Amino acid sequence: MAAEITRNIQAEEGPIIELGPGTGAFTAALIRRGIAAEQIFAVESNPCLAEALTSRIPGLRIVCDDAESVSHLMPFDTPAAAVLCGLPLLSMPPEKVCGILRASFSVLKPAASFRLFTYGMRCPVKQVVLEQLGLVAHRVAFVPRNLPPASVYYLQRK
Repeated sequence: MAAEITRNIQAEEGPIIELGPGTGAFTAALIRRGIAAEQIFAVESNPCLAEALTSRIPGLRIVCDDAESVSHLMPFDTPAAAVLCGLPLLSMPPEKVCGILRASFSVLKPAASFRLFTYGMRCPVKQVVLEQLGLVAHRVAFVPRNLPPASVYYLQRK
């Protein structure tokens, strides 16, 4: 799934934001794609995971904080080329999801995407939230060999 969520990301496009990197599967996929660790900004709320990822990937910019604060934490002067999301959005209240998306899109380039995955049958962001924020969801991949099988979605501005 990491290959699908990081597909088409190019090193020269700009910095990448990762929300909820966890153990770093998406981070490692970005680095395999040629993205320098210094060009990745990760926001992880679990201090143990943040510390482990920092020690494993030198140069990675990571903060232990809430994803909704990404717009205030952004360390880069240029807008991000993409946001990769590993957060359990389905288990969050719509207001929280809305706050995370609003903050994320405030630091993204105009045509950039917010990339996420789900094990469910549809986009984990409710249609009412997408409409409220002027976003559209595109299912870009189905990964049947993932356990459990997963779908990858890109959210973009209309």
